[in-house]
Formats: sequence, C-alpha cells, structure tokens
Amino acid sequence: MNKVIKGDCLQVMKTLEDNSIDLTVTSPPYDNLRTYNGYTFDFEGIARELYRVTKQGGVVVWVVGDATIKGSETGTSFKQALFFKEIGFNLHDTMIYLKNNPPPVGGHNRYFQNFEYMFVFSKGSPIRKNLITRKRRNKHNDTRVSRVKSFTRDKSGNFVKKYIEFKDQVKKGNVWEYIVGGGNSVEYGIKHPATFPEKLAEDHILSWSNEGDTVLDPMAGSGTTLKMAKKNGRSYIGIEISEEYVDIINNLLSSLQDINR
Repeated sequence: MNKVIKGDCLQVMKTLEDNSIDLTVTSPPYDNLRTYNGYTFDFEGIARELYRVTKQGGVVVWVVGDATIKGSETGTSFKQALFFKEIGFNLHDTMIYLKNNPPPVGGHNRYFQNFEYMFVFSKGSPIRKNLITRKRRNKHNDTRVSRVKSFTRDKSGNFVKKYIEFKDQVKKGNVWEYIVGGGNSVEYGIKHPATFPEKLAEDHILSWSNEGDTVLDPMAGSGTTLKMAKKNGRSYIGIEISEEYVDIINNLLSSLQDINR
C-alpha cells in the first residue's frame, strides 16, 4: 500500500486480495503506438484480474485510443470495452477526453485526432458517485436567470406553457476537455512517452472514490494517478514493469511529499 511495485502487472495483481480495490484509473498501451521500453501486456488477463480485485460497487476508468493501420482505425478500444462487459463489468459511462491543444495527428484524408475514450466500468452499481458540477448558464450566458418559460404539448397536441426552475449547479457532461501535456512537470513529460493530464486523473478520483479509499494503477507509467490519489487523501497501489519509470514515479511522489510538509 502507498508504494510502487516493480513487476509485471498481471503477476503482481494476482497477489492482491479479492475485492480490495475501490477505484482503478489507468491507460494501457494503444495498439503498440508506444514501445514503453519494449514491454507488452496481456489485455484479457489484466481485465480479468481487475474484475477480481475490484470491490463490489467499485469502478475502473480505462483511458484508451485506437491506432490507424492501413487506412482503418483498429477499433481495439471498442473490443476491449465489450470484453470488460463479457467478464461481468457494467459499462457505466462512455466518456470522452477532449484535447483542446492536440498535436496534428492524422492522415491527409482524415480529420485530426483530438480525443480519446474514457470507459467507466463498474462492478455492479457504483457506490461512490461524487459527480462534478458546474455553474449553470442559460442561452444568454446569464447565471442570474433561475426560471424560464418553456412549452410542451399535451396528449391532444396542444401547446401548454410551463416554467422550468434552474438549479445553480448542474452535473458536468461526459466530454471532459484538458490541455495536452498539462499537469506533470516538463521533466516527467519528456521522460515518459505518454502521460495524461493530472486534472483528468484527479477528476475521476474525486468522482468515483472517497478519502481513505484505495486507488490502483496497474500500468503506472509516469505516476500521474498515484500522485493525484496521494494529493487527495486516497491510499494507492502502483505497478510498473519498467525500472526507469519506477524511478520517475518515486521522484514524483517524493516531490509531492516535500510540498506537503
């Protein structure tokens, strides 16, 4: 607990107890788009272990994208989502990670790729649902209006006037926008080939777990999930096969400890 374990995540997860993890936030290799120091992973084995170790009511957030090979997207993300369902997870939400400053990735005959999927799987119904809210704005961008006139139809098709009461705060949508490369320091971003924003990890941690819960990242990479779990009072378990990346994570977590002193 509260450390990074060096090793193959499939083998290490087999040492974890059944129903011991409240939340997993992770991102697997995308169709060999990155070499990750030459390491590969057994998707189906990892998915099955994630189901075993996740508590009833726990959540797995799987951030993933697809490669384009011979002019066609692989669809691996969808295949993985369907496999998670086959082994017992609910597909609680299909979310989008929208990059508001993406690098121009894409061929000459297709639009630039500027999003990834964030599949939210749950073991049963999620117990923790601390959904993030935002200030409601109407079409005039005026937060002062709390009651608006609207129309609907009755069973005869006649228009009926009604009023809708607006709450000050409403739930965010399931498309979350972040700056690419924002969060981790430049040093860590350069040393690891694929990091996601710290705010992305933090938003999921706050949404699907409470203080004191245990957060897992079985492919810890640059340690973003672990850092945000620690910052927000969660226990954490990280697994990373690359010794180089383990060193990066330990340095990152140590720097956070220094800040908190």
